[in-house]
Amino acid sequence: MFKKLCISLIFSNLAVIKSLSPNLRMHNLLTKFAKILGICKQFSDNLVNERGNIPRRGPVPKFSDLEVVALSLAAEAESIDSENWLFVYRLQEYKDKIPNLISRRQFNDRRKQLSGLCEEIRRRMAGKMAGGEDFFFVDSKSIEVCRVARGRRCKMGCTGDFARAPDFGFCASQNTYYFGYKLHALCTASGVILSYDLSKASVHDINYMKDVRLEYHHCSIYGDKGYIGADVQLDLFETARIRLECPYRLNQKEWKPTFISHAKSRKRIETLFSQLTDQFLVIRNYAKITKGLFSRIIGKITALTILQYVNYMNGKPIGRIKYALN
Repeated sequence: MFKKLCISLIFSNLAVIKSLSPNLRMHNLLTKFAKILGICKQFSDNLVNERGNIPRRGPVPKFSDLEVVALSLAAEAESIDSENWLFVYRLQEYKDKIPNLISRRQFNDRRKQLSGLCEEIRRRMAGKMAGGEDFFFVDSKSIEVCRVARGRRCKMGCTGDFARAPDFGFCASQNTYYFGYKLHALCTASGVILSYDLSKASVHDINYMKDVRLEYHHCSIYGDKGYIGADVQLDLFETARIRLECPYRLNQKEWKPTFISHAKSRKRIETLFSQLTDQFLVIRNYAKITKGLFSRIIGKITALTILQYVNYMNGKPIGRIKYALN
């Protein structure tokens, strides 16, 4: 008798939780889409009008540019890396609740066109969270396009633009060769990505600092051993007053031990790369052209920044992005 009573209480509690869960948690894609759309509207003033900002012929689209960006970021936040899966399975139950929903082909085309708008929204959010920090961390991550054996016949980037085409490179952390690109990122001590760039896999990490000195001044940047270079460090300090600090190699002259505090803090950017790999599937891509790959990576990093911003506004640790919209 007691056992039956316990079972009935458990099932009654589960029914109550199930009935309240839609109001308490954002388990459905529609709720996350509405939340992200509100944040995009908050940071997109004077960037877009009510309908869209892309010059086009014909009638103005009813599904606005911000709605395209918000739907893309909501899909990235839910680890949906297939547009076919998004439109065929996930959006079927919300088709009547999202007015003027466009087709998958239109969504794919417009998302590539709106990558600049998506990046500008991310910059504004990152600037609000970063504040006046002047100590940053820099690192790079390999983005594999295909296996090394298939690299010679890969057709991505075959549009005549050699600078944007993938290439063969070596990943020192995994001690392996790969074919694709290299993602460079600069983040704050709190874990906010301020700047990033994509380069060919064969480009050395230290070349990214040439772009950093054009945007940042009077600050300190800590990198790994891949950024060692006396000439580059001197040039950064003389031109932009940037102190580039790197751990010494054991066989290097005037060897000095690494400052432990900086070595531990540098794990922040490695955690960001792990989150991009785990939740946002940055190393899994189904893009057929370079522009599509770049727009997807921009969307993944912007989705990461939005989840950090939600935690920032709620007074929670910004690194716990997996539970930001729950």
